Amino acid sequence: MSRRSRIDPHSDYILNRIAFTLHNEQKLVVSAANKTEWPRRPPRLSRLFDNVRPFYFVTFNTYERQRFLARSEVHEAFSMFCSKAQEHGVAIGRYVIMPDHVHLFAAFPIAGIGLPSWIQSLRTVVGKRLLRLEIPKPHWQEGFFDHLLRSHESYAQKWDYVRLNPVRAKLCQTPEAWPYQGEIAAIRLH
Repeated sequence: MSRRSRIDPHSDYILNRIAFTLHNEQKLVVSAANKTEWPRRPPRLSRLFDNVRPFYFVTFNTYERQRFLARSEVHEAFSMFCSKAQEHGVAIGRYVIMPDHVHLFAAFPIAGIGLPSWIQSLRTVVGKRLLRLEIPKPHWQEGFFDHLLRSHESYAQKWDYVRLNPVRAKLCQTPEAWPYQGEIAAIRLH
């Protein structure tokens, strides 16, 4: 038994679960388990519970934080795409479209479409609408932020913060007055 194992019998397991480290010299993501390099981001970690439908809080930004999203045409394209997502088992809960970023809550099927490909499809659809509005590419900052939610309380806490974004940005007086928000599907966590 190695010294490390005597200190913590699960340390080998923990070390094998390290998904990535950022290599400062080359700015590449490196897997600690197999030394594989990826130019952008590592593959998503395996879910702890494969029989639980994943529920995410997601944020993505416009390229260089340009302010072109808060308009009815974008809201319409976003809402239509998110409504059709239900046909593929994806449920979009509450969302807020800010001028330069989007916050949304999404539940995905256990098997099937994944978050990265769905976000890419959403950006493509909204991007086509932006092109029709004569807003040139690039539209999107690379990547996105996602956080796996595990409880109704975390959903409620995140939503309380997100819904106040337009008020904090002095875009409206109350959260209800912001026209670019809504809820596509009621999602309840237990």
